[in-house]
This record gives sequence, structure tokens and C-alpha cells, in this order.
Amino acid sequence: MKVLILGSGGREHAIAWAVKRSERVTEVVCAPGNGGIAQVARCVPVNLKDVEAMVRLAEAEQPGLTIVGPELPLSLGIVDALQERGLRVFGPTRAAAMLETSKGFAKQFLQRHKIPTGNFAVCSSVAEVEKAIDYFHAPIVVKADGLAAGKGVIICSSRHTAQEAAQGLFSGELLGEAAEQVVIEEFLEGDEVSFLCLSDGANVVPLVPAQDHKRVGEGDTGPNTGGMGVYSTDELLEPGMTEWILKHIAEPTIQGMAEEGTPFAGVLYIGLMMTARGPQVLEFNARFGDPETQALLVRLNSDLVDALEAAIDGRLAQTQLSWNHGASACVIASSGGYPGSYKTGLPILGLGSASQVPGVQVFHSGTTLVGGKLHTAGGRVLGVTAAGDSLKEALARAYQAMAEIHFEGMYYRRDIGHRALKPGN
Repeated sequence: MKVLILGSGGREHAIAWAVKRSERVTEVVCAPGNGGIAQVARCVPVNLKDVEAMVRLAEAEQPGLTIVGPELPLSLGIVDALQERGLRVFGPTRAAAMLETSKGFAKQFLQRHKIPTGNFAVCSSVAEVEKAIDYFHAPIVVKADGLAAGKGVIICSSRHTAQEAAQGLFSGELLGEAAEQVVIEEFLEGDEVSFLCLSDGANVVPLVPAQDHKRVGEGDTGPNTGGMGVYSTDELLEPGMTEWILKHIAEPTIQGMAEEGTPFAGVLYIGLMMTARGPQVLEFNARFGDPETQALLVRLNSDLVDALEAAIDGRLAQTQLSWNHGASACVIASSGGYPGSYKTGLPILGLGSASQVPGVQVFHSGTTLVGGKLHTAGGRVLGVTAAGDSLKEALARAYQAMAEIHFEGMYYRRDIGHRALKPGN
């Protein structure tokens, strides 16, 4: 079977790596891919903003399965377009992807279906924001309604800063594009958990949980990013909590989408805050997370292609996933200055030595080949990922490999997994 993967980041590299391991797969094609993906797949150029170009590529390649990685093609309806042409594709339709593409829709959906989430207000103007924040205590969370590459969340310490943040989103000053709606939310305290599951539109199969580190600085300080690292352990959730989340959050979400005429088939990523009053939904993503996917797939024993096809064919009720016990961790090597301005085109050294560390896979997020040599091509450059019998072992391997890698201005957090490593955890 030929598999086509749409995307160019670390998530897509991890998917390509996992797909390549399937005995059923004869060829992996990735569009547009990156320098690292080119080591495990044939990369072909495509504009992920151009649905017609992606459709032409799929029709030319005739893959047995297409996997959509990023949120942008989903928001543009690439799944609908490929399904209309009789091609097998893994991912939700444009309407179902609204769970991610509109924060306002998602919060109102949660409210309609009585799924636990924080208090919120959806606002269409600064004047509405000024009225809404009277009902919230600082800190106040201000979110862009649409896609923002993980950078559309601002935690504000006062009413004034919340108003300024909303103004910046409406004007386009903060994200470069003016928001039509802004969501004001209650600030929830607790530990965040990334809970991903496969859905066939009716049934749900959970993946192992993970915890992302979104802030750029150590100690979870500084601005939000697309993710600076992540870890996954069997102990991340208390016994019985996976079943509770499935029963009270994941399954009601899938059932609610089906009842509203927009069945969700694909990966449902549920961002949770584990609060004193129980798990609360922070957000949904309609695809594999990045960098969660890197850490999760190195723990997966099952054939990924089999699982994704079961989701497409409505066979998840008969599907169980097998996982390695222990832990995994992914540490992001980013360009200096990220998530602000940064240099690209810098040579990357030491990848061969890093890949020799036991249990390590180096997934490429923002790299390109120049004259046959790898150079930086993005803010998040590499995801140094390791598995181990314990979180300490997985992290030690990841950081040992990271120490072998170098490019000008390289930055990475040295405290990934710090919450789980606290005494008593």
C-alpha cells in the first residue's frame, strides 16, 4: 500500500516513521515534507493552502490511504474533497473540524452537551469584551476564535490587559490577521493533560496520555509556543481516570457531533485541565498533536495503518491498541528567538551521533536539505524523542542526544517533565 501524508512538521515525520514500520506499506509519500522526512519518505512539493493542488497530487499518486497532519488543510475541507473523489482519507470533514477551527463553536458545543469546561463568553467586538470581563476574576484568559498555531492564547493579569489583548486580536496586531470573534474564559488551575483518541464517528479508542509544555521558558514562563516538549507515562492519569474521561468527555463529544449531523472521524485531541473540580476541557484539536505525536508513537506497538483504517471503516469497536509500558519524552530544539523572529538556513551538526543514543528518534520539524546537508527552516527545528522504562530514563536519553546536536542559536528547555519528577509524583 502507498500512503500519502500531508504536512511538513515533526508530527508528520513521526507519522511517516510509524507508517513505514507497517508490513502493509510499500511506499510513503509526504507533501511537502522536510529534510528529515526525506530520509523515510519520498517528498513532493505542494501548497497546503491550495485544496485543488492537494487533490491533484492525491489523484496523481493514487494512495491507498491519505493522512492529513496539520489543521489548515482540514479547515479548508481537504477531507471532503478527497472523499468526494473516492479516495480513502484519515481526518475529519471541514464541518467536524470546527471543534478546532472555532474556539467559540467548541465552547458553545461543550455547553450544549453539558461537557465539563470553564466559564466563557464569545465576543464579536471590544465593547462586548468590556462587558463580558465584568463576570470574570483575574487572571483572565483571552483566546483568538480561529486557528493560531498554538499562539492565540493570552493569560491576562488584569481587566486592562485583557482589553488590550482583545483589541490586539481584533486589530490583527497580535497574530497578523484580524479576529472576527474572541473568546473570554475563566482561568483554570491544575495540571494540563493531552488526551488523544481515535474516533470512527461513533466509537472511541484512547491513546496513552501526554503532558505538553507550551511556554517557551523553563518553569513554564514566557509566551506560548506550538510546544517546547512533551512526555508520556502510564502514571500521568490516576487509575480509572481514562475511563472517566472517555465516559464524560470523549464519548459525549463524539455522540454530540453525530447528533448535530457532523460526525467526527479522525483524531480527537482533548486538551484538559485537571482541576480541583475534576477534568475540564480547555480546547479541542481535530488532528494529532505536535509534539505529542512524537512521544506517543514511539510507545505504540500496534500497526498505525491498521488503526487508522479501522477509524475510516467504522471498525474501532473491534480495535484495541497495544502500547509499550514505561515512558517517553520529546524535547524541542528551537531557533533562537522563537516564537518571535529567528534566523533560518543554519547548518545542523551532530544528528548522526544523536541518533546512536539507545531508544532515541530525532524527528524533524523545521529542516531543509541544502546541497545534501540539513539546515534549519523554522522556529521549531527538531524533536529529540526517546523511550525508556521510566520517565527519568527517557529524559536522560533525550538530553544525552540533544547534547550531540548543534546549530547557531539553538535553544531548548532543560526541564521537560519537571512536574512529574517532583517529589511525591
